[in-house]
Amino acid sequence: MAVIVNDAWTMDEGATRVRALFEQYFAAQPTAIHSAPGRVNVIGEHTDYNGGFALPMALPHRTFAAVRQRGDRIVRLVSAQESGVREVNLDDIDTHDSNNPVDGWPAYVVGVAWALEQAGHGPLPGLDIAIDSCVPFGAGLSSSAALECAVAAAWDSLVPMGADGARLLDSDEGRARLVSACVQAENEIAGAPTGGMDQAASLRCVEGHVILLDCRDQSVQHIPFDLAAVDTELLVTDTRAPHALADGQYARRRNACESAARALGVSLLVELSDDVDWSKLTEEETKRVRHVTREIHRTLAFVRVLERADLTADALRELGQLMDESHESLRYDYEVTCPELDTSVEVARANGAYGARMTGGGFGGSSIALVPTDAVDTVMEAIVEAFDKSGFNEPHFLRASPSAPAQ
Repeated sequence: MAVIVNDAWTMDEGATRVRALFEQYFAAQPTAIHSAPGRVNVIGEHTDYNGGFALPMALPHRTFAAVRQRGDRIVRLVSAQESGVREVNLDDIDTHDSNNPVDGWPAYVVGVAWALEQAGHGPLPGLDIAIDSCVPFGAGLSSSAALECAVAAAWDSLVPMGADGARLLDSDEGRARLVSACVQAENEIAGAPTGGMDQAASLRCVEGHVILLDCRDQSVQHIPFDLAAVDTELLVTDTRAPHALADGQYARRRNACESAARALGVSLLVELSDDVDWSKLTEEETKRVRHVTREIHRTLAFVRVLERADLTADALRELGQLMDESHESLRYDYEVTCPELDTSVEVARANGAYGARMTGGGFGGSSIALVPTDAVDTVMEAIVEAFDKSGFNEPHFLRASPSAPAQ
């Protein structure tokens, strides 16, 4: 196996690619190009639907959308990831559980228009849209949210939806409204569960920062995260592990959290005090609650370290320890890791990382490691070797830095 690093495209490179795709299929120039990033969650996993805190950042890897407004309500879509043109009439959109759901990935696109119209914006025009992306698919890095947020930016630019003709993109409050539309699109049109962390990161992050997202009220706090200044990187390992075993597992864990909250007399697990009456819970509920409550504390502790004046070596080791504890909790209490994730984390730790953890929903996807820059190559090579010996799929890597939001 070789070390494969998936580099992010520059803004110019992404625009050039998607413009060429648009011209190939539609024999015309697009009138605008928009883009939105994927995200990686630094810490705070499975806390969002429990009202807790998460700490995501926008990746430099983005989804690009070249668009041209149409004079009707038709949306024609092409993607570099497949051949042919998809077509959807905005007047025909219905929810995923109806008799006429939108088929496949176009649901994530036209669902945004549907949700914006449900919120009182519009009617929105049809579009010709070409999509290309360097956000890895199936890696737990929110390629779907990047797609939604890129097209949300496009419709917001064509039909300004803010006060006095302003764009929603022009303010954080407006961006939060776009987040809500993207979440509704994914939940109701695409039929995929999402709590909004992915879309918040893609639309509301700022370069050089992570966001502390309060999942109760969707408020955000921007926290500086300048790892380059201390010769450190956040290395993402896309394990490329199959997700077949994850069927229904997300829903089962969410249901366990909800049943535990009812048993303990709270609406959300974030409301629990430290003196939890564990006797009211099943063994499964106990493990899930233990992860969620401790993960919330870990996330806030991570932020307290970042808010210090300097990221010293001791501070980086503190961050790494919190990441390690998060992974072990996800492995043994929440039970959402897999051999590929555990291997990538263990090997990163053994080869110089300050700490490492899985990121995203689990059962595959990606892990992250906080690594001194001069040890990154060593860590990648060691992970590749370990995966080869274990017979796993060939891993891919991303060298992440906190990047700009949708535009």
